[in-house]
Amino acid sequence: MRLTFDRGTLLLTQEGEDVAVVEVPWVLWDARVSSYRARPFRHTQLLAELRTRGVRVSDEATRFARLPGGAFTTPALRDYQQTALGLWNAADRKGIVSLPTGSGKTVVAIGAIAAAATSAICLVPTRVLLHQWREKLAEHYGGRIGALGDGAHDLEAITVATFESAFRAMGRIGHRFGLLVVDEAHHFGAGVRDEALEMCLAPARLGLTATPPHGEAGARLCDLLGPVVYRLGVADLAGGFLSSYEIVPVDVELDLDERALYETSLAIFREIHRAFLAKQPGASWIDFVRAASTSDRGRQGLAAWRTARRVLAFPIGKRRALASLVERHRDARVLIFTGDNPSAYEIAREHLIMPLTCDIGPKERAEAVAAFREGRLRALVSAQVLNEGFDVPDADVAIIVAGRFGEREYIQRVGRLLRPVPGKRARIYDLLTRGTSEIARAARMREGLALRTAPAA
Repeated sequence: MRLTFDRGTLLLTQEGEDVAVVEVPWVLWDARVSSYRARPFRHTQLLAELRTRGVRVSDEATRFARLPGGAFTTPALRDYQQTALGLWNAADRKGIVSLPTGSGKTVVAIGAIAAAATSAICLVPTRVLLHQWREKLAEHYGGRIGALGDGAHDLEAITVATFESAFRAMGRIGHRFGLLVVDEAHHFGAGVRDEALEMCLAPARLGLTATPPHGEAGARLCDLLGPVVYRLGVADLAGGFLSSYEIVPVDVELDLDERALYETSLAIFREIHRAFLAKQPGASWIDFVRAASTSDRGRQGLAAWRTARRVLAFPIGKRRALASLVERHRDARVLIFTGDNPSAYEIAREHLIMPLTCDIGPKERAEAVAAFREGRLRALVSAQVLNEGFDVPDADVAIIVAGRFGEREYIQRVGRLLRPVPGKRARIYDLLTRGTSEIARAARMREGLALRTAPAA
């Protein structure tokens, strides 16, 4: 059997005697070419299975090469980084390392590339991270570093690619790398982007994230990258390798009009949502949204839910609390997080604070973050842009006005403040509306920060 890489798949072409592989896992018959195909991420398993069945295989799929000796200098690793890398190596160089924001996940990845000594592609979610990764890699690698994304189309033995660029290109280049590194790996496991990981043939795989997904998405990611081999939370490293911190809940009240609108909207939503769950027990939120979008009654429920959320996004009580905190910390470096762009723009106008949103171009965003680092801007406000990818180690105060995406978003936002600076103690203010779901949700979020997990088995 001859094995080749063909347009993002493995093509199994019969050579000579008749070979029956119909019962081999992971292969499908392609009548168009009268051959079997398989997904490249199954390459190692497929080879082992064929050889176990006595099939002689000519493997012509791989095109990656080993890096020359000394091409990479291994970075200095902290104890927990060495442990993480050791466990990844012990797991046949497949797996996910879960560490908090600011704890040096990129350094672990560079250590993995140096150890593997093979061509590697590093996938990142944003253009900002594309450039940050290239700069960090250049500190330890003397060769050319390729880039796919932000207008660049340079392919080298060591290449950094945005998720979207990798998705578009992997069908052509997926056989050229022996190691796949995925930063912010929690973005995968439940979407079409997973095909980028499927089309990559790399036998060695490393996922990096502060918040690995659970359930079906977690199982899927485990299949694509390997299991979680090491995990630490914020509480494990704060005060040592991360800055110490304190979370200060700030309770606020809705005024009478806000309370009436919130309670009325929530009652409408709950009635419609309960009726849906009665008919479809165990259905997910996505299932509800999909079903609700097809009927007038369902759309009424979704509209009521959005109204309730809008009330909590930036009510009068939060507006007053925010003004007080901004004034109190006028000499600090402050990050303000909102649940939506309209709230971010309101705060920007009211307090003359630079907003960072998806509407602000990447060049202007980069200039604003640079000004913040240099002290020319003392505060930034954002709905989502600052959740990932921006390195702002000098920030020492965060004000969380509202959120949208639960525990993962909360941990990422807190992590923005925890990059270690000598003598720094970060303070996070969490604005919470009494008598609403925000109180219980905030308690769950704080439990997520207190993760205390030994290395995964």
